[in-house]
Amino acid sequence: MAEQVFPTKGNLMKAKRSLRQARLGYELMDRKRNILIREMVELSDRAKELEGTIEKVFAEAYLALQRANIMLGVNVPAAGQIPIEDRAQLSYRSVMGVVIPRVVLPRAPLKAHYSMSQANSQFDVAYIKFNETKYIAATIAEIENSIYRLAVAVKKTQKRANALQNILIPKYLEQVAFITGALEEKDREEFSRQKVIKSRKTGQAER
Repeated sequence: MAEQVFPTKGNLMKAKRSLRQARLGYELMDRKRNILIREMVELSDRAKELEGTIEKVFAEAYLALQRANIMLGVNVPAAGQIPIEDRAQLSYRSVMGVVIPRVVLPRAPLKAHYSMSQANSQFDVAYIKFNETKYIAATIAEIENSIYRLAVAVKKTQKRANALQNILIPKYLEQVAFITGALEEKDREEFSRQKVIKSRKTGQAER
């Protein structure tokens, strides 16, 4: 049922303007949703590739560490000498108004922070492999957080698009139809009234 509005030309123009705006809003929301979904799909594909890579590198690192532990013992003194990674840099970029993170971990030449006498070749392999995982993990953290933010934005955009498509656009369509019909009926009544008046005047003139 159309919202009851007084059928005037002014209200008709207002309803048509609101309808145009609602349709434009829906087109923009639909375009934004598609762009965000495309970005999510691309990031998801990258995440799957990186997850496969990091699983492989982690498996190799843990295997090397197990072998090192067997030879050196579980409490390897060299492990405590490896510094904590604190060079990660965080910035942001915008995709259709959605702010998503960018994590950058600058690569640096790998150097041993432990004495060769405290470790062995298997510990070296584990150190190299675990060092590689931190770069992959930084990228995965960026991607997963971005996917989450994009998913939230897609949900909100979809909700707004649905409201425009299923509520506002039909509402203004009904208003336009209602006012147009009322004005046309009014014009027909006016035309009939003028015709009757003209007919009466013509009859009086003939007398």
